[in-house]
Amino acid sequence: MDNVKYKILLVDDEKDVLEFLSYNLRREGFIVNTASNGKDAIAKAVEEVPHLIVLDVMMPEMDGIATCEEIKQIPALKNTLVIFLTARGEEYSQIAGFDAGADDYITKPIKPKLLISKVQALLRRYQNEKSESENVSYKDFVIDSERYMVFNKGEEIILPKKEFELLRLLVSKPNKVFTREEIFSKIWGDNVIVGDRTIDVHVRKIREKIGIENIRTVKGVGYKFEM
Repeated sequence: MDNVKYKILLVDDEKDVLEFLSYNLRREGFIVNTASNGKDAIAKAVEEVPHLIVLDVMMPEMDGIATCEEIKQIPALKNTLVIFLTARGEEYSQIAGFDAGADDYITKPIKPKLLISKVQALLRRYQNEKSESENVSYKDFVIDSERYMVFNKGEEIILPKKEFELLRLLVSKPNKVFTREEIFSKIWGDNVIVGDRTIDVHVRKIREKIGIENIRTVKGVGYKFEM
């Protein structure tokens, strides 16, 4: 995946399951902690703030559904992902799990490769959503990704959606050269046909509106935001 050390909390009342999953996840480079019931899981989650929780549905005292619902009410854990472990054929548990805020589920008996694949896919999505939601700033220039607003020296600059997304893409990785193909794929999508000059026109309009010269043309390749 990448160099980020992701933290995973495993929650199951079966010791063998915890040991089995811990071994396989640690072998993939994840930081793994465990809990054997819902109450301990909530306490550890608040303390450690894991990126992802693998949570068994059927547990004594406090089941996985109730645990997930409580976790989702804690502000510090609002971005924590949850995968439910359910017994095969427990359709009700799967539906209830999604209603409680789960991001995915996997049925028992657990296949390690499938679990690892789902964990990695969810964490990639987490990283993409996080980078897209973060505000980006450079000197007096700020991109507010959640509100789709741009500010330069405190003054709001209104950009159409595609211009905003193109600007945010370039600023997200300063000094990286984005090829024209990358830009087309990320902003317009692989299945959308646009003219060859579309990117150039959008960049020209952005330059005119934001009044800074940091967007550089790399001849024959693409564009970059230079810092």
